[in-house]
Amino acid sequence: MINGILNVYKEAGYTSHDVVAKLRGICRQKKIGHTGTLDPDAVGVLPVCLGNATRLCDMLTDKSKEYEAVLLLGKVTDTQDISGKVLEEHPVPAEEEKAVEAVLSFLGKYEQIPPMYSALKVNGKKLYELARAGKEVERAGRPVEIRQIEILSAALPEITFRVVCSKGTYIRTLCHDIGARLGCGGTMKSLKRTRVGLFTIDNALRLDELEKLAHEDRLEEQVIPVEAMFAELPSVTIQDPFRRLLENGNAFYPEQIREEREAVDGVRVKVYDMEGRFYGIFAYSDEKGRYQPVKMFL
Repeated sequence: MINGILNVYKEAGYTSHDVVAKLRGICRQKKIGHTGTLDPDAVGVLPVCLGNATRLCDMLTDKSKEYEAVLLLGKVTDTQDISGKVLEEHPVPAEEEKAVEAVLSFLGKYEQIPPMYSALKVNGKKLYELARAGKEVERAGRPVEIRQIEILSAALPEITFRVVCSKGTYIRTLCHDIGARLGCGGTMKSLKRTRVGLFTIDNALRLDELEKLAHEDRLEEQVIPVEAMFAELPSVTIQDPFRRLLENGNAFYPEQIREEREAVDGVRVKVYDMEGRFYGIFAYSDEKGRYQPVKMFL
């Protein structure tokens, strides 16, 4: 079984689940999961976790993301992107400066109301299922953060911008909200995700490229090891007589590691055995006087 992460370039027309299904065939294994849904029309970075790296999925979903989006002003659609049914059309203000100012005004934190066409659940039902049935329900706003916005081009009625945002941010809803602020409506014309955490679009591989590598028995060359996701954490090595503690997912004491280091409450470490095998992430607890498991990758 392959264990690690692949930086996949999702092409238009594929759902994130389609990518996972295709990779199950390419990798010849079932244990695969993606790290955050991209709409079918969107393209770009989709980190996919293989084997024991699937335990990372929730952690990678939390990473900040970067996108390039094209906002089309003057239209409102039911899906908040260009693929949806047009609900409203309005004239676009002629002042380019005013439109750019509206985009930049979303920098910072704001309450974003999730779109009806999304996989979020209300009373056990996915919103998009309700939307397809012609139903609209009340949705509570969720706090999101727009950390960076850069205007790449502005030729009204279109504005292309780069955005860095927190998890849970819907870029098509951001486009909708910008249009609402301008009073003319707006919808997302296109979306490219260029970064998820340390995964960038420059190193992302398309499915046909990954399939070719698999046929050449070179796929594992592109697999990023799990421990690379924790490069900022210090490493410790447990002494051989205590390796069984790691194998059973148990806590261990500072005197059972090879290195001499100060144990600090709450500090996380990567843990290896004497042969260099990575076991997982542990955190020291002053209260218990030992390192407690946080996430195991056996």
